Amino acid sequence: MPSTKKSVRRVEKPWGYELIWGETKDYVGKLLHIKKDHKLSLQYHEVKEETIYVQSGKMLFLFEDDHGKMLEVTLLPGEAHHIPTGRKHRMIAIEDCDVFEVSTPHLNDVVRLEDAYARVK
Repeated sequence: MPSTKKSVRRVEKPWGYELIWGETKDYVGKLLHIKKDHKLSLQYHEVKEETIYVQSGKMLFLFEDDHGKMLEVTLLPGEAHHIPTGRKHRMIAIEDCDVFEVSTPHLNDVVRLEDAYARVK
């Protein structure tokens, strides 16, 4: 039987790093390591849909509800949140966090509305 072992790709980010551990034409699986007091962009995706699962740490998760209102919730280990296409969202690490993300395979589909690290797009 041929091996199906996959290499894991590490992508450095100003807030920590991503480990892309699964990537096919249908889905992507990542582990996001977000350093304490760092935050991802306030962003949305035009096509991408994702679900996150907090493995360790504590985060403040900002997300747009069904009525366009921005809400905040604290996510702890064992908790998950679905992010539909087009919804604004942001992750802020209260403690170092490891977050699993599964999504559609649209890795470059990021519209940044606000970014603490002066990144564009």
